[in-house]
Amino acid sequence: MSRRISFGLVLKTTVNYITLTVPDAKLIFVPTPIGNLEDITLRAIRILKKADAIAAEDTRRAKVLMNHYEIETPVFPYHLHNEKKRAPQIIRRVTEGETIAVISEAGTPGISDPGYTLAKMAIAGGVDFEVLPGPTAFVPALILSGFPVSGSRFEGFLSHSGKGRRRRLRKLAAEEPCTLVFYVSPHRLTVFIEDALQILGDREAVLCRELTKIYEETIRGKLSELQDKSSEVKGELVLVIAPE
Repeated sequence: MSRRISFGLVLKTTVNYITLTVPDAKLIFVPTPIGNLEDITLRAIRILKKADAIAAEDTRRAKVLMNHYEIETPVFPYHLHNEKKRAPQIIRRVTEGETIAVISEAGTPGISDPGYTLAKMAIAGGVDFEVLPGPTAFVPALILSGFPVSGSRFEGFLSHSGKGRRRRLRKLAAEEPCTLVFYVSPHRLTVFIEDALQILGDREAVLCRELTKIYEETIRGKLSELQDKSSEVKGELVLVIAPE
């Protein structure tokens, strides 16, 4: 939907009326690069420039991107710690006529990042919102693994607690085997692989590190082999585990 506005152009003694189509206010989820700043669409750049404001998970990371592409749109913080308070404010701004772009620290908002609450609230309130296609870390990692994509399961980050993590892994082990994809923080990688090895068995696995960045690396092997290297691995990590 859109709204139409008219204005007059005075040319000598004749008044010509031109009608322009102006996009309605909207909430837009905009994916941003997971590493390489070139991994952004032209559409995403255009929307970030034209939006009334940008809700960013990490305003410092946002500024790097904005400076690179000369985006001058105002930015305000929107993250897990202020999501419950900020989400209603964002919805209200959209209903009052503003277009708000939402970006995460990296990748697509709503995938292991703030966004779920906002999307749910927008749907409940009948607020129009849009999600752009773009970068997300688990897709290239899944393809790099060479494991079956059909029926694969993206789990994102599991619980920080060992008990919660093991409970989830046991549930996955009891289900029909499929390729499993996890986001893992480097300081939890060793214990994560230990739990996965004990519960899922010594499956083939692929660890993708720093995707799209200078030090991107793909490490392949059995879980037991990755366990031996886990203490040395740093950076943003995606762990893909093969079916049985």
